[in-house]
Amino acid sequence: MNTARRLGLLAIATTMIAMPLTTGTAAAEPEAPPLEAVAPTDEAQLPDDFSAQYYNGEDSSVAEFPFIIAGLRTPGARPQGQSCTGSVIAPRKILTAAHCKDADGEKSYLYGLDDLNEGGGTRLEVESYVQHPKYVNFDQGYDVAVVTTKQDIPVPNGQYAEFATSDPKYADLNEPGKTGVGVGYGKKTHNDSPADVTVDKARLPIVDGSRECTGVGAGFKQATMVCSGYSDGRTTILPGDSGGPLIVDGVVVGVGSWSRSDFRWYSIYGRLNNDMGDWVKQQVGEQPPGEGEFSLSVVPGSVEVVPGGYVSATVSTTAGEAGAEDIALTASGLPSGAEAVLQPATVTAGKTAKLTLKTSSSTPAGTSTVTVTGTAESGTNTTPLRLTVGDGGEQPGDLTLTLSPASGTVAQGFFAQTRVTATGGDGPYTLTATGAPATIQFSPTTISDGHTSTAYIWTNFHTTPGTYPITITATDSKGTTTTATYTLTVTTFGT
Repeated sequence: MNTARRLGLLAIATTMIAMPLTTGTAAAEPEAPPLEAVAPTDEAQLPDDFSAQYYNGEDSSVAEFPFIIAGLRTPGARPQGQSCTGSVIAPRKILTAAHCKDADGEKSYLYGLDDLNEGGGTRLEVESYVQHPKYVNFDQGYDVAVVTTKQDIPVPNGQYAEFATSDPKYADLNEPGKTGVGVGYGKKTHNDSPADVTVDKARLPIVDGSRECTGVGAGFKQATMVCSGYSDGRTTILPGDSGGPLIVDGVVVGVGSWSRSDFRWYSIYGRLNNDMGDWVKQQVGEQPPGEGEFSLSVVPGSVEVVPGGYVSATVSTTAGEAGAEDIALTASGLPSGAEAVLQPATVTAGKTAKLTLKTSSSTPAGTSTVTVTGTAESGTNTTPLRLTVGDGGEQPGDLTLTLSPASGTVAQGFFAQTRVTATGGDGPYTLTATGAPATIQFSPTTISDGHTSTAYIWTNFHTTPGTYPITITATDSKGTTTTATYTLTVTTFGT
């Protein structure tokens, strides 16, 4: 959401009755006609005299907000059909605005791009789009929805958005004096020229809505809304920012809902630190399990420590077909005199744990492979961690590249992913690939010894069904290379 994005919910605006602004609000211009409330989907239209001085956003990225995702509709007026913005809150769950569902056209989502015009990314089909049961219209409150996708959304290391609920720890996030950050893919100029669909962010102060945000549409409702920004809209949400997050202290406290029809006003967000957030939490709890077995990963994949010292890493888990099951974690393969502490020792699939490796003064120098094991009712899985004590001594051996898994099957228009680990050379290692039917992206592209990157292998709806051997290459700092082959099978969409 360009920091200056306005949440104009145009699609819903046509049903609103305009009301004059009260004294003290941003557009209290006595001679000006009353203005309606508007929901900022891509359908919202800005006045012809609207100038870019009201946008004032900053460039952002998916790396800064790993959970941000673009909502599309077909047909749509904006590039790629961008219509709304959302936040990924679980492997197949997206938090967005209820009014975004009301826009005409087939809905889908696109993940992983700082600029939607770059091409690539992960395209996701909608399994279900559930609006809050009390939602009627955006300016009536309860403008929140949860979308379930048919495929997992590849948010790195499970960095899903944390959202507020009625839990007391979130109680003050909407208090005036706080400053939020709005994020979205919405418009940057009133006429969308140039047609910019990059990720933007904006700092938006929280204001006293009951005093300041009055006189527009059906009126501001403190119980279900958060008022932010400025009375003159100098920084505000714009069409395309609907459903995007308002983040306060690292927590999503609101979703982009509406503004005044000229966007020279405050930005109103659907409030989550109440029963609305509780409803979202219930929807997440009902998510379908992912495909396959649960998986484990450790970041970083290689650590160093001096004898008598300690070092920590993060163990991440991803749910499989069994859903949010309990996974008991253990670590083995430690050198003598060393111990592993896992906090907590049991996690729910999709959550993380902290792994601390402690050595003693008698722990010998050298390099070991510590195996982290996860045991659940559905089965067992492991992931390696390379531990170097002291200088590690000489590390002879050939450069090797491993893939997990080494093959996969997807339908046209979908993606596969595999974990890529390089060891034994003179890191860091740069990863490349050839033979992909559409595009392939590594996250990250460069890794150090023993570390892991995730390769995302995309197809499109025009990809010819068949089997594709994809060669993945790791090149170390001395130019030495090694390869591994990932076998991708593409099937016909809908079969």
